[in-house]
Amino acid sequence: MARTKSFTRRSRDLPIGLQRTWATHGDRYVIEPRRGIGFTTIAEDFHLDIAQEFGRSAPVTVEIGSGTGEQIVAAAASHPDRDYLALEVWVPGIAKLISKAAAADVSNIRVLEADAAQALPILLKDASVAEVWTFFPDPWRKARHRKRRLVSDSFAREIARILQDGGLWRLATDWDDYAWQMRDVVESCDLLANPYEGERPDPEDPEPERGGFAPRFQGRIITHFETRGIDAGRRAHDIVGVRLPRPTVDGPSENVPCGDSR
Repeated sequence: MARTKSFTRRSRDLPIGLQRTWATHGDRYVIEPRRGIGFTTIAEDFHLDIAQEFGRSAPVTVEIGSGTGEQIVAAAASHPDRDYLALEVWVPGIAKLISKAAAADVSNIRVLEADAAQALPILLKDASVAEVWTFFPDPWRKARHRKRRLVSDSFAREIARILQDGGLWRLATDWDDYAWQMRDVVESCDLLANPYEGERPDPEDPEPERGGFAPRFQGRIITHFETRGIDAGRRAHDIVGVRLPRPTVDGPSENVPCGDSR
C-alpha cells in the first residue's frame, strides 16, 4: 500500500504509459522506505536489509544516479548471480528503469528514490556491498556550484564504509576537471587505494604527468547519455578506488577523515 500511495503522489506528470508501467511493475522493483522530510530523504531509523529484499545472499552493486537504467539493467541481465540496487532522484528516470527491467524480465534489480548523499549513511550497513558505481554524476560546471558535486572527501569516506574489504568504487565522467577531482578524492582517502596510480597521464591535467586513470570498465556500456558527450567532443575518464582492509581489533582506528583534496 505504501508503494502505491508514493507512486500516486509523485507520478502525476509522467506520461500515461510510464504511469501504467509503474503501476504494473513497481511492486516488483521499487523499494519504498520510510521517508524523512521530502520524497527523496530517508527516515533516520530506516535501514535496508539487502538479503531480505532480494531473497538471497549475493554480491551487491549499488549504482548512484542510474538515470533511465540503461547501465544497471544491462548489468543485471548479464550477471544474474549478482544483485543491483539503483539510487535515483529523477522520477521519470525511475519509471523508465522499471520499464527496461520489466522488458528484460530481470529479478535482480531494485530501485529507490533517494538522494544518495543523505541516504547512504542511513540506508546501508558497514561492509555490505561489493561495488559502488558513480557514472557521469552532475558536473555542476559553474565554479560557484562545484561545492555541490557529489564526489567529495566526505562522500568517499561513506563509500568506503559500505564497501567490503577489496570492494570497488567505479567512477566515470566526461568532464576533465571533475575527473581530476575524482582521482584526487580517491587518492587522498586513506581507506581507498587507486590501483592505477600514475597510469594514463592526461596532458590537459594541471599535473600532466600524474595520471591515475583506469582503463574503461568493460562492464560499462556506452549509454545514450555518454553518446551525447562523445558527440559534443568530450571523452570519458574512468577512476577506480579499492577498499583497503579494515584494521584488526588492535589496529589503528578508521575514525579520521579522508584528506581534503580541494
